Amino acid sequence: MSKLRLPRHSDQQPSCLPSLSACRTIPQAADKTPLTVMDDSPEFRTMAEGPVDTIGEPRLRAEDRRLLLGQARFVEDIALPGELRAVFLRSPHAHARISAVRTGAAKKAPGVRLVATAADVRDLGGVPWEVRPPSEAEELPPIGSPDVAAPQPLLAASVARFAGEIVAMVVADNENEARDAAELIDVGFETLDACANPHEAIAQKSLWPQAPGNLAFTIRMGDAEAVEKAFTRAAQVVSVDCASNRVAGVPLETRGCIGEPAGDRMILHAPVGKPHSIRKTMAEHVFHVAPDRIAVKVPDIGGGFGIKNVLYPEHCLTLWASRRLDRPVKWIGRRDECFLSDVGCREQSGRGELALDRDGNILAVRVRSQGNLGAYLAPRGVVSLRNSGYVASNVYAVPHIDFEMRAFYSNTAPTCNFRGAGEPEGVNIAERLTSRAARFLKIDPVAFRRRNLLAASALPRTNPAGLVQDAGDYEAVLDGAMEAADRDGFATRRQRSEANGKLRGWGMAMHLYMSGFNFTETTTLRVLPDGCVDLFIGAQSGGQGHATVFAQIAGARLGIDPGTIRVVQGDTDRIPAGSGTGASRSLTIGGSSAALAADDLVETGCRLAAQALETAPEDIRYRSGLFSVAGTDRGLDLGRVAEHAERNGLDGGFAGSASYRPRNGTSAAGCQICEVEIDPETGAVDIDRFVIVQDAGRAINPLIVEGQIHGGVATGLGQSLCEHAIYERGTAQLLTGSFMDYGFPRADQTPAIEVHLQEVPSVANPLGAKGIGEAGGVGTAPAIVDAILDALLPLGVDAIDTPATPQRVWQAIGTARQNREKTHV
Repeated sequence: MSKLRLPRHSDQQPSCLPSLSACRTIPQAADKTPLTVMDDSPEFRTMAEGPVDTIGEPRLRAEDRRLLLGQARFVEDIALPGELRAVFLRSPHAHARISAVRTGAAKKAPGVRLVATAADVRDLGGVPWEVRPPSEAEELPPIGSPDVAAPQPLLAASVARFAGEIVAMVVADNENEARDAAELIDVGFETLDACANPHEAIAQKSLWPQAPGNLAFTIRMGDAEAVEKAFTRAAQVVSVDCASNRVAGVPLETRGCIGEPAGDRMILHAPVGKPHSIRKTMAEHVFHVAPDRIAVKVPDIGGGFGIKNVLYPEHCLTLWASRRLDRPVKWIGRRDECFLSDVGCREQSGRGELALDRDGNILAVRVRSQGNLGAYLAPRGVVSLRNSGYVASNVYAVPHIDFEMRAFYSNTAPTCNFRGAGEPEGVNIAERLTSRAARFLKIDPVAFRRRNLLAASALPRTNPAGLVQDAGDYEAVLDGAMEAADRDGFATRRQRSEANGKLRGWGMAMHLYMSGFNFTETTTLRVLPDGCVDLFIGAQSGGQGHATVFAQIAGARLGIDPGTIRVVQGDTDRIPAGSGTGASRSLTIGGSSAALAADDLVETGCRLAAQALETAPEDIRYRSGLFSVAGTDRGLDLGRVAEHAERNGLDGGFAGSASYRPRNGTSAAGCQICEVEIDPETGAVDIDRFVIVQDAGRAINPLIVEGQIHGGVATGLGQSLCEHAIYERGTAQLLTGSFMDYGFPRADQTPAIEVHLQEVPSVANPLGAKGIGEAGGVGTAPAIVDAILDALLPLGVDAIDTPATPQRVWQAIGTARQNREKTHV
């Protein structure tokens, strides 16, 4: 498939500083405070590249050699002198009153250094919410206010509100001694009624006084009055009920952390995606100290997908214990306790309705959904529920939406963001509705979508949910997918499957992933005397390839080999500020700040070179790592300029910094085509073909983009076919607390994923890039379900929820057969 490539600027550079198109650069202050750039123009197109330009080159990841050779350093690999081990005693009940916690025997156990209960940490705060839920109050309370939602306590005091909540902590010389001692703690529990989901929550006694009927808040978007009018005049109305099943994040590396005392400071070593955010929250809300009293250091991360981005009680307790004992304290979570205590993901359910005119044009969309918050409002528990509404209109020319999401408390682990953060749930409803409408109207599903697509000329626009939708060409995405998927050959493939006793189905889904807004990222570049460059950035890699891509961007701006640039992340002592990694913004925001920091470095270098060469700064030209005096052969390379700065004792050395904050986020559209084979005797579903055409904006490194898309699709595949975190009704006990019970896709269940990239530049950032790390999984579930239903429709099956396990598919086939037999009697 052809790619839309960006025009390049001329190589002519009349001054030492290349321009960044329409992006405004604020001059840097004398104290080297990072400059801040805020988008105010949509006319960004490209960067001015030097002769060494690897932008768009599919370079292998620089970090992979170290990882493949076993040289990675995960938190469990860190062994600090005098290290102790922590174990947490967790509530076995989903809802219980705690009458007593008797720790006498545990404190006398061999090797025990500390046993802590809620009374010991009463001076500390809990884990607060960080994203504000909707409020009608004239004067908004501060972030994290318990008047809005109670913080999650570090240790449950009088009530345990979900199975897995921490009741006590034991620190001992080794893990086995800590576990033995924890078994000696006697807790008096009085079990209470428990609710596992929003439907049960409505009927249960409220968990919190701020939430009568366990309804925490309601999110509304769109224009309800306009939608009602559209439904009144509609020729047809189509509806669908569907649920996005709860899943677990299950990264290969479980959660873990080490608390380390450092004089009057504390150091947390942990695989977290937002080190600065976690430091800030701990300092302000938990320990009540200045942020500089805490340092967060991030080793390698063995997968995160969002669940490692938030603060947990374990972070705070290990830090507190290390300070109290003046010894490092390590905790490594077991898989079973992480199933219980990691934030849950995805769980939403609801009804979508589509109003259509006589010609099959969409007039309006109405959605009524419920979301499960769990026992506490997690730090970003609002985000997934809100984001579902942002994509209610998806890629279609929908004039109006009416979106309502009701958020309920329950006796389950708190829920928060997971890859896609609510947008897969929203697109699932949107595309299930679209497919249902096409079948209802007996219109080809491709033709129906094409009829309702937003035209490229209509973008960017403010969508009905109030969010700015980036530039794109949705029809080109659809056309590319149809070409790549060989739809014309499907009939022959279906006949071949039927000859082998299998049912074959063809399904599709369009998707829109909106990301990368409301955040600022800062980059600092520092040149060393050997000519190499350290790039310091607050974004945190968890496998996304930051060390490769940020170096490519800075290298292109500086016109030097990216291999000479070392990316430094994950240390709040060395990197003063950062928003971390999440919402697929590392490239669009962090990468933009890296490009701007390179510009600032060149500007600084021109001044330093002018001093060293005894000429005026305006006479200095910069190109490909060399500062030279115009019209002469006199010049200094980057390393020599750094030597000059060092020799003259310049504060901060030879460095450049920039912060970047976009006015709007990006929107990455895609189309996924799936073909499945189903064994009607067992219900087993095999994905035989999978094609995705994805608008990635400007692909800085297509190889990494494709890898991110593969990972996203695999996440959606797991949710579609096997993953389901199930809590028992009535008890709220987790029934899928191990890999014996929780289905997880294996390599042999994952199809060969055919990826085609379309490059329509974003107008929201100077790179032209779009957030892509989560986009691959946004449309996967509706595409797979669409294919399954296409295979089963001849049997009379017209609805199925995810995960479409063999049992569910087999039961659906059996029920349809029974219904047909009754009809024929």
